[in-house]
Amino acid sequence: MTAQRTEGAPADGTEGSGTDDAAGAGAVVVHVAADADATRAYGRALAGVLRAGDLVVLTGPLGAGKTTFTQGLGEGLGVRGQVASPTFIIARVHPPLGAGPALVHVDAYRLGSLEELDALDLDESLEDSVTVVEWGEGLAEVLSEDRLEVTITRPVGGAAGDDLEHADVGPRHVSVRGVGPRWAGVALPG
Repeated sequence: MTAQRTEGAPADGTEGSGTDDAAGAGAVVVHVAADADATRAYGRALAGVLRAGDLVVLTGPLGAGKTTFTQGLGEGLGVRGQVASPTFIIARVHPPLGAGPALVHVDAYRLGSLEELDALDLDESLEDSVTVVEWGEGLAEVLSEDRLEVTITRPVGGAAGDDLEHADVGPRHVSVRGVGPRWAGVALPG
């Protein structure tokens, strides 16, 4: 497991401006999780810096580990119910078992517009919950100027001669970037 911090770089690993933007974006943390269990463990660790009102926008291809990561967040927040992909439900609320915030888990894969996102009334629960939006890039950012942008990638395919039966097995690269004043100065786990 390794982590690196890159000041001002976008979550997708492309080169950034090298400085924090005016909205208070913090450093990018890149965490390498060896497998699904390590991905859940990193979600549990990240839950330690989350509080009611936080928005997490998750990006990554099918099978990258977005729901696995969210399971770890749910465990770390201490919420009720099994965290599973809400693909057909669109949004699922997991109430807290204790005094912490609820987890609102949204799958925006089937949403085609801002109007459809708005129809979910996520802004009604945003202040009282931690809201995670899978497939939210380019859509969910309007919910809050403060958010964590989390991008999860993992190996896909293989080179000629590789064992293609296990080509998708490998580490997940989890990039986390705080956007907005809420995340300025917050130490993200590595």
